[in-house]
Amino acid sequence: MSIPRYSRVLLKLSGEILAGEKGFGIDPDVTSFLAGQVKYLHDAGLELGIVIGAGNIFRGISASANGIDRVTGDYLGMTATILNSVALQSALINLGCQARVMSALSIEQLAEPYIRERALDHLQKGRILIFAGGTGNPYFTTDTAAALRAAEVKAQVVLKGTRVDGVYDSDPEKNPQAHKFDFLTYQEVIERELKVMDLTAVTLCMENNLPIVVTNVNDSSNLQKFVAGQDVGTLISKEITK
Repeated sequence: MSIPRYSRVLLKLSGEILAGEKGFGIDPDVTSFLAGQVKYLHDAGLELGIVIGAGNIFRGISASANGIDRVTGDYLGMTATILNSVALQSALINLGCQARVMSALSIEQLAEPYIRERALDHLQKGRILIFAGGTGNPYFTTDTAAALRAAEVKAQVVLKGTRVDGVYDSDPEKNPQAHKFDFLTYQEVIERELKVMDLTAVTLCMENNLPIVVTNVNDSSNLQKFVAGQDVGTLISKEITK
């Protein structure tokens, strides 16, 4: 197997992916499939941290638009990420992987409290680490949590797993003429207002010179290319070298 381009990766998954065709909740078959994808990356020698959203269960912003206090809604959303994280952990354990969940919110019956030094120790020992509970604060998305945890544990890249094979100038699921970008700078993402990650997350990655790779994690061939060090999806970085 080729030597991976990156040795420590932060994988960001949307909660919607776990719902599969149901569109809501956690689909066990989809969760098992994603666990297999994660195992493939881990077996290739990558040190893996994971952040999962909660859009399949609860969205704080949407809830605030329907009368629920924004802070309350965000805490409910952060709690929902713990459910998703524990479900993925269980699927990984069923595949024989060592996986830990660390949460920014205190819920010790299900997850360890997030402590940076302990997180680094887990990664160095080859354990798959799932970061739950967002940043532990309202008004921040799980995209921002992913960028923050990636910077804290010195990940070399944020791998954003989506349902499409990169970043487009419009929604490719609605517009068949949408143009796919192979490479973008952080500044281009910000100026074009491309819906890759939220502005805070992109800015945090830019400040830490942390590249973002956006690709479809439902396609195993994309992960094979990623592990082999080949270009896949869309790369977002400080400068375009090609």
